[in-house]
Amino acid sequence: MPILAETYACMPSTERGRGILIAGGHPKSNAILYTNGRSVISLNLDNPLDVWVYGEHAYPATVARFSPNGEWVASADVSGTVRIWGAYGEHVLKKEFKVLSGRIDDLMWSPDGLRIVAAGDGKGKSFVRAFMWDSGTNVGEFDGHSRRVLSCAFKPTRPFRIVTCGEDFLVNFYEGPPFKFKLSNRDHSNFVNCVRFSPDGSKFITVSSDKKGLIFDGKTCDQIGVLSSEDGHKGSIYAVSWSPNGKQVVTVSADKSAKVWDIAEDGSGKLSRTLTSHTTGGVEDMLVGCLWQNDHVVTVSLGGTISIYSAGDFEKSPVTLSGHMKNVTSLTMLKGDPKTILSSSYDGLIITWNQGAGYRGRIQRKESTQIKCLAAVEEDIVTSGYDNKVGRLSVHGGDSGDAEFIDIGHQPKDLNLALNCPELALVAIETGVVLLQGMKVVSTIDLGFTVTASAIAPDGDEALIGGQDGKLHIYSISGDTLNEEAVLEKHRGAISVIRYSPDLSMFASADLNREAVVWDRATREVKVKNMLFHTARVNCLAWSPDSGRVATGSLDTCVIIYEVDKPASTRQSIKGAHLGGVYGLAFTDDYSVVSSGEDACIRLWSVDSQC
Repeated sequence: MPILAETYACMPSTERGRGILIAGGHPKSNAILYTNGRSVISLNLDNPLDVWVYGEHAYPATVARFSPNGEWVASADVSGTVRIWGAYGEHVLKKEFKVLSGRIDDLMWSPDGLRIVAAGDGKGKSFVRAFMWDSGTNVGEFDGHSRRVLSCAFKPTRPFRIVTCGEDFLVNFYEGPPFKFKLSNRDHSNFVNCVRFSPDGSKFITVSSDKKGLIFDGKTCDQIGVLSSEDGHKGSIYAVSWSPNGKQVVTVSADKSAKVWDIAEDGSGKLSRTLTSHTTGGVEDMLVGCLWQNDHVVTVSLGGTISIYSAGDFEKSPVTLSGHMKNVTSLTMLKGDPKTILSSSYDGLIITWNQGAGYRGRIQRKESTQIKCLAAVEEDIVTSGYDNKVGRLSVHGGDSGDAEFIDIGHQPKDLNLALNCPELALVAIETGVVLLQGMKVVSTIDLGFTVTASAIAPDGDEALIGGQDGKLHIYSISGDTLNEEAVLEKHRGAISVIRYSPDLSMFASADLNREAVVWDRATREVKVKNMLFHTARVNCLAWSPDSGRVATGSLDTCVIIYEVDKPASTRQSIKGAHLGGVYGLAFTDDYSVVSSGEDACIRLWSVDSQC
């Protein structure tokens, strides 16, 4: 059976105008938790390939936190549900509770690990709830807020206290257990985005969209200090995190900066340093999340870039990680470089990965907000977008500012490069195909049927075109014209993908009716029968370099690998490869498959050589 070898993690989901709370790291390691879609991701700051993903939420997850002993995780979602599950092994579910009627934005364990407080949106005045972790029993009443509560904090030492803050500009203080409202602070003049207690519980700090940070006494809730306005943030402050010794905090802001502050015993906050990182100056560089985890300081940008600083040497350049935040719709390998993987997501982002190392770099397709198809050969990347444009850019580019784009006048359905003459591209459109030579349209050909998929031979002399009616058309290419040579009928649904085998002796096709077919190119007969094991449409397929295996990926979340010279029944299956469906596949070598999907992650699988 295939074995998961590597996971290249997706980045945290972000939202403009709102911070994200990387609620906390593991108490005994440098693993941190964050969320993207329905997934909860654990990422080890010391090794970005040390990743695991929990995908059991029925709705998009919003926040997750390890228990004080590190054995459990509490995670919440937009439906107001909290799930408590094991941090190791199979992540066995312990309990699930419906906590609020709306989205949960923050949650926190009590220091003894017996209680959880969650805050967010709800009906009436139900914006906060604290409960026993094993029974769900309420442990207090949380009056005092009139709007959504954005953050909450549990005092880490006795006597226990809970502090909440939110969109009503209030900071509320509760004593218990059972917890009851004690008092409010109204000194912020805008949304209060985050509240955090110091590790010893003697203080807590709140940060706000009013650009202020206020420091309070942890036992009495009396305000005792502020972050200095001199050299302070010039934009909304979205998140704050304490150093392990409680003497410093880090804050992040919409002004695209992260700042480290020294917190004195009297509660005053003085700027220690502003953390620098490479930025493009765009909106995506706004910083929306942060965490001080042991000797690491982590910041997260709106564009999904994670920067990891060494708290022992802030002069040292940060380690930068990035990845996808949306459905990864295309995967490809660079010709002649099997260690470099290219992936693209529909939001216009292209990522390069190195097998064995992970993230290498990112390229933003600025001409289009969404990418439909991706192809690459040698040093060039060719993309097609929902804006009807096809672009060529360098694999070494940091962005697409110098890229060439051409409007082909039609919505691209598929994109293929002739690998031996890479200037030639075949773009499938609904009514036919467009032939491109470099950045020039050679011809636009109406084929008389609805086109759904395509492939072009490496020498550019043949094209395979799939239709909505399930028929596979074979054309010879002569100059700027296509001449139909044959029509193959086997599929019972619209063809979704077509690929030539590397040795060009075969080609494979798949459809929306769950079936894949391997064809002999010379005889045009079916070579592998009964490849009908998916339970939903087939989105993608790929060949191994030796042409001995073909892999298919489906909306059913599975990848299936077939041996061409063996019956389809000897297949190898990867169940649950990607939450939400598999959309990209490629072989890096004869026994390694890389996949991508709706969960925005990239995974590398080792395939058993003995079926």
